Amino acid sequence: MFKNVWIRSIGYGKLYDVTAMGEMLIDFTLNGQSEQGNNLFEACPGGAPCNVLAMLNKLGRGRHFSERSERISLECFCTTHCRSRINTSNLLMDDTVNTTLAFVHTFPDGDREFSFYRNPGADMMLDENDVDPAFIGQTRLFHFGTLSMTHDGVRSATKKAVQAAKRSGALISFDPNL
Repeated sequence: MFKNVWIRSIGYGKLYDVTAMGEMLIDFTLNGQSEQGNNLFEACPGGAPCNVLAMLNKLGRGRHFSERSERISLECFCTTHCRSRINTSNLLMDDTVNTTLAFVHTFPDGDREFSFYRNPGADMMLDENDVDPAFIGQTRLFHFGTLSMTHDGVRSATKKAVQAAKRSGALISFDPNL
């Protein structure tokens, strides 16, 4: 009984289950060594908001869409991989700036350390003119992370998106990742 009431309270009748805004990047994770003893890195699509959508979809939790996640130049790599997991039809592209790269160092205890290459990264180029409040108004849950708050333009875009989600009655989800 309470579960149905909760679902209705966060957007019964909305078109999208979850909309995420933020970085889509490429994580390079250590994956062995070459015959010459050099480290080999595996390129993995990532970024916390993108990962949330992919995992929710993998768990069978309905249809998930990425709301203008970022401007991105490596469409072939990232979007081809992510399209099999989430809908990227509202992903904003820009071939004038590079996709953010992250090199991931995993410690023996499982903890990780990231080195980001994003000066600027595509995710930093999103601005409030790129945000469509009507699109965000069609979601039950709006998700974003801390990397969206690191620079003025993307910070303004994120705040505009959060306000649109609040006005529409969406549940707000925040990942304090950074």
